[in-house]
Amino acid sequence: MEITTEMIKELREATKAGVLDCRKALESSNGDYQKAVDFLREKGMATAAKRADRQASNGIVELYSHGNGRVGVMVEVNCETDFVARAEQFRKFAHEVALQVAAAAPKYIKEEDIPADVFEHEVGIAKARALEEGKPEAMLEKIAHGRVEKFKDEVVLMRQAYIRDDKVTVGKLMLEQIAALGENIVIRRFARWELGEVSE
Repeated sequence: MEITTEMIKELREATKAGVLDCRKALESSNGDYQKAVDFLREKGMATAAKRADRQASNGIVELYSHGNGRVGVMVEVNCETDFVARAEQFRKFAHEVALQVAAAAPKYIKEEDIPADVFEHEVGIAKARALEEGKPEAMLEKIAHGRVEKFKDEVVLMRQAYIRDDKVTVGKLMLEQIAALGENIVIRRFARWELGEVSE
């Protein structure tokens, strides 16, 4: 795959790694953005990744009400210092996360948060559906894997397409904020309520 200057620029803006490092990461990952970020993390070149282990205990609890009070969201977003917690850019990011939760209704923050039984249940549904559609038995695993990945994209906040730009995931948006603000940022937790919904 041809590595364009636009791809290098995008990766550089998110990670603050050098141009040559970004090119090398994209070449080694065959143009896959997420794999390139992982490559840079492994090599210790991405400043955003270096900050991931830092303690993030400051931040903000953002409240958002949508549709004349039909949907309510509370999100806790943490950063390292009180200085960044008061910064307009950080507060705007927390607000964007609250909007995302209101609009896209994620259930989990990271894919590791999906309980094993829920994951197994989704795999079972995907396989049963593929069988029902008459797919060959040898292809069931591959088809189920694809459908489960799609399920994760829908229910995991960090994997969801950002509501304002579907080419960017919430995870990538957060990496960009980490690089821009120079501190670790963590979406700690969220709650979403919709009028009339029944608790499970």
